[in-house]
Amino acid sequence: MGNWLLILTICAAAVQSCVAVDRGNFKTCDQNAFCKRNRATQPGNSPWEILLDSLNSTISSLQVQVISSRSQARLQLQLIALADSTLHFELDEVNPIKLRYRAQESLSGSPQLSSLKITEQSSDSISLSFGGTGKAILLVKPFRLDVYDGDQLVISVNARGLLNFEHQRVRKSKLWEAMSTVAQTVGSVGSSLPGKAYSWVLQWLPWSSEAGRNEEPSSEPAEEEMKAEAETKHPDEKPVEEEEEPGLWEETFKSHVDSKPYGPTSVGVDISFPGSRHVYGIPEHADTFALKQTRNGDPYRLYNTDVFEYELYNPMALYGAVPFMMAKRQQGTVGIFWNNAAETYVDIEESSSGSVVSSLMNLVSGGGNEPHQQTHWFSESGIIDLYIMIGPTPKDVVRQYGSLTGKTPLPQRFALGYHQCRWNYNDQEDVHSVNKGFDLHDIPYDVLWLDIEHTDNKKYFTWDPVKFPDPLEMVHNLTANGRKLVTIVDPHMKRDSSYFFHEHCEQNDFYVKDKSGKIYEGWCWPGSASYPDFFNPAVRDYWASRFALDKYEGTSLDVYTWNDMNEPSVFNGPEVTMPKDCLHYGGYEHRDVHNMYGMMVVEGTIRGQLMRSDYKLRPFVLSRSFFAGSQRFGAVWTGDNIADWEHLAIAVPMLLSLSVSGIPFCGADVGGFFNNPNTELLTRWYQAGAFQPFFRGHAHLHTKRREPWLFDEQTNKIIKASIKKRYTYLPYWYTLFYEHEKTAVPPMRPLWMEYPQDGETFSMDNQYLLGDSILVHPVVRSGEQEVSVYFPGVDTLWYEIETFRVYEAPGYQTIPVAIEKIPIFQRGGTIVPKKERARRASSLMTKDPYTFIVTLDKQGKAQGRLYIDDGQSLEYQKGSYITLELNMEGHTLSSKVTNQGAFETPESIDKIVIVGLSRAPSSIVDNTGRILEYRYDATSQALVLRKPNFSVSNEWSVNLKM
Repeated sequence: MGNWLLILTICAAAVQSCVAVDRGNFKTCDQNAFCKRNRATQPGNSPWEILLDSLNSTISSLQVQVISSRSQARLQLQLIALADSTLHFELDEVNPIKLRYRAQESLSGSPQLSSLKITEQSSDSISLSFGGTGKAILLVKPFRLDVYDGDQLVISVNARGLLNFEHQRVRKSKLWEAMSTVAQTVGSVGSSLPGKAYSWVLQWLPWSSEAGRNEEPSSEPAEEEMKAEAETKHPDEKPVEEEEEPGLWEETFKSHVDSKPYGPTSVGVDISFPGSRHVYGIPEHADTFALKQTRNGDPYRLYNTDVFEYELYNPMALYGAVPFMMAKRQQGTVGIFWNNAAETYVDIEESSSGSVVSSLMNLVSGGGNEPHQQTHWFSESGIIDLYIMIGPTPKDVVRQYGSLTGKTPLPQRFALGYHQCRWNYNDQEDVHSVNKGFDLHDIPYDVLWLDIEHTDNKKYFTWDPVKFPDPLEMVHNLTANGRKLVTIVDPHMKRDSSYFFHEHCEQNDFYVKDKSGKIYEGWCWPGSASYPDFFNPAVRDYWASRFALDKYEGTSLDVYTWNDMNEPSVFNGPEVTMPKDCLHYGGYEHRDVHNMYGMMVVEGTIRGQLMRSDYKLRPFVLSRSFFAGSQRFGAVWTGDNIADWEHLAIAVPMLLSLSVSGIPFCGADVGGFFNNPNTELLTRWYQAGAFQPFFRGHAHLHTKRREPWLFDEQTNKIIKASIKKRYTYLPYWYTLFYEHEKTAVPPMRPLWMEYPQDGETFSMDNQYLLGDSILVHPVVRSGEQEVSVYFPGVDTLWYEIETFRVYEAPGYQTIPVAIEKIPIFQRGGTIVPKKERARRASSLMTKDPYTFIVTLDKQGKAQGRLYIDDGQSLEYQKGSYITLELNMEGHTLSSKVTNQGAFETPESIDKIVIVGLSRAPSSIVDNTGRILEYRYDATSQALVLRKPNFSVSNEWSVNLKM
């Protein structure tokens, strides 16, 4: 066994180091029975209709049953009106054999209810109103839900008739085998068994629901009597003949057999977006930002898997799954959230004039060939749990979604700095050397990371006693320079009787079970491993407790966490993950909860960090796997990318998809995880990464070392300049993340989020905005000498951030791109806060003064914001912070303190740059009458006020005498 362990571990590492993704390790739709069945559903012939006599309603909800005219199977429909123009649509089985899983952990709490009113009812339809301008119409036969914003039809559910809901059942052979056994037992006692006792036995049998009535009658009197008894439990439902086709009761992929004790249980329905030409979201995929049509290939797959060296521009699943989608039309935006943690597929196609749904939309809209996107969603298990958000603007939709699943809490300031990582820094001396190297070469960084090799034989919460004999000393050496340490803690636990974590899990029954109820054993970095069941609250409590400083020896409050391999990754499992028929706390199968497993790991980690600081310090965790709601717990990254130009380019659409889907604290490994980038590629990657939310350099064990000073002088100089530029913009980043927590609008955003009616931006994914002020266009091709930059906004001015050269929108401009920089612009009419002294770590910049960059619009106006707090504690949630509103109008620049709370700071304003002045003022006077010194450059039309020495805690103004 020991040799097999060594061979397997070495092979896994070797495969990840030298081979691109093996497509054969991952299923296609044709290899996935439930995907094939749902895709085979034909449009235009829906058997489902509403039973009006089952209608009930409350002040905020409506309940009614939906029945299939073919099978007589029934579903319970519930519509619930939520605050902020959101409608909750829920379909579940009536009287299921076993309660289906509901992914409540994705929600940040119980959604706030609103009013749902029935405005009209007939034998054909039920009309409803909700959320101010929201309207909905339930069509009775065939069943359909149309949702309107005012008089505009924006979403239609089951317009194509693809609703499919596979009821749980008991397999014929298993059922009658069990029935025969019971019948023989009952027959042996004959009439001596009381009728009530007989009924008591019967009610616990699996066929005492709809599934049992799908079987053929037996000639045995006892069996006939039992079947009749079972049928009386649901007299309104008729039997459905069981299909005998592959994949219903078990499914084989390679050598793995997936048992399905309740048979096929998939759910699916079509959702159409009238008038929308583009849809976005459903990360994670290495594909374009505007999602592509899929009917000629595989659908987009949402199934968290460990896919190293992933391929680009295809719908393969990656490490995370967020079943959220935005649809963009010229005059509005809507969103949907398919709250299901099971494996999910999404088909996308644009309507054609001859399609069923196109005809429907033409009828509703009064004619014409209005284009729109048609999507088809289906999951392997669970219920149809759909949230509909009617916008109408992109920012409205992200706010509505954020109110459901939560926002990213403001991170500590250090987390927005530069992170240095590789698999692995060799030992304690190596860490010291790298830390010293950054100082020696005057390059800022905030966090050094340690991968799996820092542990004692891959036992997490431990240290290698030879390589890291005194980890606390190492930590203190970092923190003395204002820096932090991150250690990796993965959820695969080494099966070693001397390992405290494994022993505790075995003793307390904390591990995930296999289908037979035994502890599941898989293979990962430690070799033989088991996986804590994070759906058990006691497991998360125990996990959290291990981060206490007296438990996780060698750590301090300056040590934070990286949760990797938490899809979960299982080297010898089906599709490199856990078998779907494994069992979790509460009796649910892994198939029900798979996409949420990684998020539950991080929830326990976050709580552990909060507990160890007595809930005083903000936590920091990076996770590879994620689901809807993961944003509440920290940052994510795009996984094991490759050092090539295509992977640099794909980072922008991948990060935009994450950002609009509620996960704004995201990044891609700078330089590429696999292989060795040349100096041009590495330079361009640092330039791009410096203007993306999570900024970390990371590399594989077998790559060459990449610390910036190891390259030639020019490369080192440019990388250092890129990192320093990141640090000068930290006040702006910090303000954007504070605003995200308040509004859910992501810091990194597509152009159409600020310019929602500019159709030119709808399919754009090679440039993006930071907030509403900064436009970034990374250089992503080798040898590129110029790029075409699109400047949005009618009559809007855009200023290059270093030369202040001005470009007028809208339209494309050709911008030269020398190796020293990438195109970055500040919008006219904005004020951006900076700190221009980039020190060796962000914590050392705390008391440094601010610089305000004011770029005027055509009317000579500008606005901006600044947020300040202590950078690390949770006191800001109690109001201990300062916010400034900055305004330039009529040649007067003013600062207004809108909140201060109990927070105090010595920070001041050191410099103000005002750009866009056609001439120099005759003088500048502040609100106290003091005359200020300035310098004006006619070429750049920039005025510089030096040393105004205003306190950020006080209100002030300056007047330019023109």
